[in-house]
Amino acid sequence: MTTLHLIELSCPVCARSFRSQTVVATNGFGGKRTDFHERAAGMQPLPYFVHLCTQCGYAGVTRDFGDEVELTDLIRTRVWSELGPALRHALPSGSLKYEHAARVAEWMGQDARYLADLYLRAAWCCVDEGDVEAERYFRRHAAWRFAEALDAWDGVPAEERAVITYLVGELWRRVGDDVQAQTWFDRVEDEVTEPSAQAWVLEVAAQQKLAPREWFT
Repeated sequence: MTTLHLIELSCPVCARSFRSQTVVATNGFGGKRTDFHERAAGMQPLPYFVHLCTQCGYAGVTRDFGDEVELTDLIRTRVWSELGPALRHALPSGSLKYEHAARVAEWMGQDARYLADLYLRAAWCCVDEGDVEAERYFRRHAAWRFAEALDAWDGVPAEERAVITYLVGELWRRVGDDVQAQTWFDRVEDEVTEPSAQAWVLEVAAQQKLAPREWFT
């Protein structure tokens, strides 16, 4: 069951004060997909980890609405011109909130790993929303950003590289690009730093290459 709580936020772009719901507690998960998308019992919590101002389109996690947030005039202009218009054509779904948060984060110079996580969660929301085309779009962006993080000198801690490498392969598999998926699955072994503790990553990468599953067992 997902428990929500109302919080008061002030938009750093348009200064609008508004209420948003945030997650207080979640329990009763009903399994995990092979892209690490956990299924909660009852209401899905993902859309409530990010917040969106429906006046200008600015979005982010709770800290992105804090008093210490500093935005340039260029970012404010881009929010109004590029994000605001989308609200006239679509309801503020979970995937839209994460997309807006990712775009704002990119304009603010956030690292590739953080952007990848936002796009991945947008894709997960699309699964719950039944939007296959948007799901594929966000999975591609997540895969590109995770790959960028892996290429960076300190973009991913050594102990996480094998898992992220596997995840990139799984994202491409779910997009339908089997060639890229196989390439990334093959790289997992080279990224393992603790063979005993990370044996499961090798096993699941091999599984997804030969006989893919949608859920962990």
